[in-house]
Amino acid sequence: MKSGIKDKSKEGLIKVVEDGRSSLKSFRFGVSGSRVKNVREARNTRRNVARALTALR
Repeated sequence: MKSGIKDKSKEGLIKVVEDGRSSLKSFRFGVSGSRVKNVREARNTRRNVARALTALR
């Protein structure tokens, strides 16, 4: 995913940010209900959103 961010258009980067934020929202609800097994997923998603926001700038 890291290398793909530089190749995306502005619309594609906005889509990555929106998808990542919605994924984090559902992840947080899953953590509170103890349904999540992969805790590292949130960290990776947050980093991908940050990379996309940086590329947008």
